[in-house]
Amino acid sequence: MISVLLVDDQDLVRIGLRTLLENEDGLTVAGEAADGLAAVEAAVRTRPDVILMDIRMPGVDGLEATRRIAARPDLSDTRVIVLTTFEHDQYVFDALRLGASGFLLKDTPPARLIEAIRTVADGGALLSPSVTRTLIGAFVSRAPRAVTPHPQLDQLTDREREVVALVAQGLTNHEIAEQLVVSPATARTHVSRAMVKLGARDRAQLVVFAYQSGLA
Repeated sequence: MISVLLVDDQDLVRIGLRTLLENEDGLTVAGEAADGLAAVEAAVRTRPDVILMDIRMPGVDGLEATRRIAARPDLSDTRVIVLTTFEHDQYVFDALRLGASGFLLKDTPPARLIEAIRTVADGGALLSPSVTRTLIGAFVSRAPRAVTPHPQLDQLTDREREVVALVAQGLTNHEIAEQLVVSPATARTHVSRAMVKLGARDRAQLVVFAYQSGLA
């Protein structure tokens, strides 16, 4: 059973999400919260598998709540999916940087939302590498980007740096393998090692680190 915490300051949004999830086999609603502070408290109390997190909320917003949740060792298995309107929320890049596993538009079809919850709970990537790059790139391109190398960047081998850059370009493990003339298993190993060294929770955050460090 996958437990989901619903975080949104609009009652109707939470009611709609609860109704949707409660009618799906294998999913259960762990609780609800209307602001970021309550979200962190509810996450600590219920230890959900997935949190659907709104960004714009009164008091502690979704970004700060995501940062606090991602920083807690006792919530290391909890994954955050940010729900955004995209056109109006300028904070998707920061959300991924702070520990979100991905994001979805609020008008995402119900079936896609359910699929996303199951995928993230199972440890998979919420968005394909190419989609992740496109969406993050759209935000990064809106303003000059300051290069801030990751503090653990020096721990990467030259090959791992190369692989991280290819991940940020939207290449899958199989495409990386083809470009570097290695096996897909080897490419996957390089990606996994880079994630461990950089402390990336998932592939989306690895893309963020690549942008921040000037590898992409």
